Amino acid sequence: MQQRTRIKICCMKSVEEVAIAVAAGADALGLVGPQPSGPGVLGEEESAGLAPYVPPSVSSVYLSAKTSADDLARDVALVKPAILQVVQEIGPAEHGRLRELLSRTGVRTLQVIHVEDANAIDRAKAYEDVADGLLLDSGRPSAAIPEFGGTGRTHDWEVSARLVAAVKLPVFLAGGLHPDNVVDAIKRVRPYGLDLCSGVRTDDALDEEKLVAFMRAVRSAEAV
Repeated sequence: MQQRTRIKICCMKSVEEVAIAVAAGADALGLVGPQPSGPGVLGEEESAGLAPYVPPSVSSVYLSAKTSADDLARDVALVKPAILQVVQEIGPAEHGRLRELLSRTGVRTLQVIHVEDANAIDRAKAYEDVADGLLLDSGRPSAAIPEFGGTGRTHDWEVSARLVAAVKLPVFLAGGLHPDNVVDAIKRVRPYGLDLCSGVRTDDALDEEKLVAFMRAVRSAEAV
C-alpha cells in the first residue's frame, strides 16, 4: 500500500474556504502573501487575520516572495504560521540565516525550487542542511512578470522524480495538479506531499466539487 500523501491546499482567501479545505481532509493550508502574479494573493495583514482560523490539526503555511531573511522573519512575526514557504530561491546561505532567526519560534521552512531543467536537482541539494522541506513548482522567476506559483502548468516530472530520490528532505510536488493527473503524478514522482491551488479553483474561488474529486483520486492511488 502507498504511504499516505500529505495534501497542502494553497490560496485560501476566506474563513469559508478554510472550512471547506479542512473538511475535505487537507493537511496544510496556504496563505499567499503579496506576489507579482498568481491566484489567491492576500496581503500580510489579511493573511494574519485568516491564520487563526486554521485549526491546530492542520498546518498553516505562509507564502512569501520576499528575499531577505530579515523581511521574511518579520512576516512570520506578523502572520504566525506553522510553516514559512519561501517562493524565491534566496540561496542556501540566506535560507540558513532565516532558519537561525526563526529558531526560537518553532516555525519550519519550505524552500520552493522552480523546475525548469535538470539543474534543479543540484540547486535543491544545496538546501538540504538549511531547509526543513522543499516544494517543486513550475514558476518562471526570470519572466518579465515573475511567476512563483499558481501557474496551472506541470513541469518535467522525470526531473522531479530524480530530485525526490536524490535529496534527504521531504518534497512536495506542485504545478498543474488536478483530479485527472494526480494519480500519475504520485506514481511517477513519489513525493512526500502534493500542493495545489489553481486545479481546485473556479473563478478564483475554492471549488468544493473539484477538491473532493482530487482528494478521492489521491486516496485511491494510496490504496493500490
